[in-house]
Amino acid sequence: MILLPNYLKGDATHPPLPGNKLIVHICNDVGGWGKGFVLALSRHWQEPEIQYRDWYKRNKQFALGEVQYVNVENDIWVANIIGQHDLIRRGLLQHIPPIRYEAIATGLGKVAAFAKEQNASVHMPRIGCGLAGGTWDKMEPIIINTLSAEFIPVHIYDL
Repeated sequence: MILLPNYLKGDATHPPLPGNKLIVHICNDVGGWGKGFVLALSRHWQEPEIQYRDWYKRNKQFALGEVQYVNVENDIWVANIIGQHDLIRRGLLQHIPPIRYEAIATGLGKVAAFAKEQNASVHMPRIGCGLAGGTWDKMEPIIINTLSAEFIPVHIYDL
C-alpha cells in the first residue's frame, strides 16, 4: 500500500503539522532566483536564497538532479532541487519547457533519503508546474514513485 499525497489549501511555507518538515521546490541550473515560489520562501527566510546563490557561484555539484538542504528553523528544512534547465524557452527550442522531469525524479529520490534520515514530512506547492512549464499529470506520478512509495508523508499545497 502506498501513502498517497495529501492535498491542502494553504501556503507551503507554513506547514501546519507537527514534527520535522521539509519544504521542497524546484530551482533552475543558471543561478536565477527571483520569480515564482522562491519569492514566498525569501519572504520567510533569506538563507535558502543565500545558500543557493553561493552554491551556484562555487559550482560544486551544482547540476540537474542535485539537491541542497537548508535548515531554516529547528524543525524545517528547505530542499533546493535543480530540476529546471535555464529560465525560459529559447530560440529553436521554444517548444521545450525548462522543466527536466528526470532531474526532478533524481532529486526527489535524494529528498526521500533525507526525509527518512530526519523523520520529516514533505511539503510543496505543485512543483515544476509554474515557470518551469511542467504539467501535474506528469509530475504527480514522479512524486508518488519517489516519495509516497517510500511511505514518506507528502503534502501538496494550493493557495
